[in-house]
Amino acid sequence: MNRVAQAGALAALRDEAWLAHVQAEVTRARQEIARIAAENGLSTLPSATNFVAIDCGGDGALAGRVLQALVARGVFVRMPFVAPQNRCIRVSCGRPEDLAVFAETLPDALAEARG
Repeated sequence: MNRVAQAGALAALRDEAWLAHVQAEVTRARQEIARIAAENGLSTLPSATNFVAIDCGGDGALAGRVLQALVARGVFVRMPFVAPQNRCIRVSCGRPEDLAVFAETLPDALAEARG
C-alpha cells in the first residue's frame, strides 16, 4: 500500500458518518443474503464481515456446481477450498441491485447444480 492509499484509508476511517453508513449497508446486505438463502432452503454461517457463506447443503462438489452455474449466469461468487467449508459459496455484500440479480439467478443455479 503506498502513501496516498494510506492517507485515503486514514481519512475514510476518520469520517465517522461515512463509516457508519458503510457499516449499515453491509449489515443490510448480510441480512438480504441470509433472506435469499433461506428463501431457497439454504442456511448461512454467522458473519461479521463483508461477505456471507451460504451452506449449499451438500458437499464441495455440489457447492462447486452451484458456483459454476452462478458464474455462467454472470454472478461472481467464491468458494472456500478446504472441507468442511467447501460445501459453501461465499457471497459478497453488494448493492441492492446486485443482490437482486443474485436472488433472481440462485434458484435456477441450484436446480442446475442438483441436476
